[in-house]
Amino acid sequence: MTNSPKEFARAVRMHVAEILCRTHDSHIGGGYSSADILAVLYTRILGLTPDNLEDPDRNVFLLSKGHIAATFYTTLACAGLIPMEDLALHVADGENYAGHTRRFVVPGVEMSAGSLGHGPGLGAGVAYAKRIQNNGGRVFVLLGDGECNEGSVWESVMLAVRLSLENLILIVDRNRLQSYGSDEQVLNLGDLSEKFCAFGCRVEAVDGHDYAALEDCFSRAGLDGDPRPTVVIAHTVKGKGVSFMENRLEWHFKSPNQEQLAQALEELGQ
Repeated sequence: MTNSPKEFARAVRMHVAEILCRTHDSHIGGGYSSADILAVLYTRILGLTPDNLEDPDRNVFLLSKGHIAATFYTTLACAGLIPMEDLALHVADGENYAGHTRRFVVPGVEMSAGSLGHGPGLGAGVAYAKRIQNNGGRVFVLLGDGECNEGSVWESVMLAVRLSLENLILIVDRNRLQSYGSDEQVLNLGDLSEKFCAFGCRVEAVDGHDYAALEDCFSRAGLDGDPRPTVVIAHTVKGKGVSFMENRLEWHFKSPNQEQLAQALEELGQ
């Protein structure tokens, strides 16, 4: 697979559209808003291979917004961590590729997901374990902005700040839409950058679809001597890459039909 984040993300989006059309599974909108973030992490930052997934010094990636499982499985396949043919097993009866990710059964999946808000706490635990065991590597956690409604996110942030977990990087997919409306309509959290700063984190805001900006931000996070955990607010567009999905709430739930798949593949292939 290409090492270009742009081409990697394009391939992921195309495969995901085909998978979700076939399976009638959902969450394509949030998967597409995260695709460029995942592409940069898996082509430029994490350095994960099938041979180092158990290395205690590896970088660890935790998908807290685990409902974008199809996008994550496709990312793992495009990164060479699982076979591409396994994508045909998505949400198939009796298989391990469930609609929310499960640890232990899929290589490269480091946490089981379902209810939101657990990734930051697990990430803090892994980051702290790395410190006390003198293990290298950073811990990256991807969560949604709607997920920041969960109190567990803020409890975890307070702990991470208290322990000075500089090796913990939280990435917020700031697409501003969640299940039943905009973030402002559902539970207005205000300026997330200011809020995380107030909790004691180092915060960087970045265009979540700018590959160079993402790479620069992730490359520096946790490595420049700042003892604070890093929060990256990645401003994104839900459904990014397909015109009729962009900033449309219904694509949190919908899957493309054959006609929509054809249009999506045409747009993504341009």
